[in-house]
Amino acid sequence: MRRIFLVRHGETDWNREGRFQGRRDTPLNNWGRRQARSAAGALLRSSVDRVVSSPLSRAAGTAEATASLLGLGLETHPGLIEIDHGLWEGHTAGEVESLWPGMLTLWRSRPEEVTMPGGENLHEVSRRAWGAFREILAGPGDTLALFSHDAVLKVLLCRVFDAPLGSFWRFRLGNGSITLLEETPRGLEVLVLGEACHLGSAWERVVQEGL
Repeated sequence: MRRIFLVRHGETDWNREGRFQGRRDTPLNNWGRRQARSAAGALLRSSVDRVVSSPLSRAAGTAEATASLLGLGLETHPGLIEIDHGLWEGHTAGEVESLWPGMLTLWRSRPEEVTMPGGENLHEVSRRAWGAFREILAGPGDTLALFSHDAVLKVLLCRVFDAPLGSFWRFRLGNGSITLLEETPRGLEVLVLGEACHLGSAWERVVQEGL
């Protein structure tokens, strides 16, 4: 049965500052590069034979650590790119609330109803990401590692769990965390969700302000 590892990219300075990143190509910081190496080590004996990433450097840089360690090439797929936060990008949560009163509260309570000013909504991200996911799975590989972003991975999990997009915030996936899916005759099953023991911070509670 085919296995699919879903890996969230390592930390960036904007993650640490609580800024909305979206399509901004922010690089990994020192801790993020360490998380990338730790994730690669965790996948070393997993028999991964294909590595696919979002084209943004924070995801591709995380993926490259695994591809290099396993001696594999790195593919990118535009469908795995992060949600477009539009005009929110570069702003902290406090700044978003000041500039667009009420929208942040709605985003945190009913995210499926929000379209970012000049950006995307979760319905658009879900269609794009799920299409990319199915396209990748239609290709080669028995054990895949897909490297992407918080919003993309959460909408994929909503699909896997047959959960509405209103369940978006029910999933907490830290930077560098690993989720494992397996294709079975019953469909996709979740074996591991947001595992972070390889980072030495499995029980750390991180309050996420941006994406």
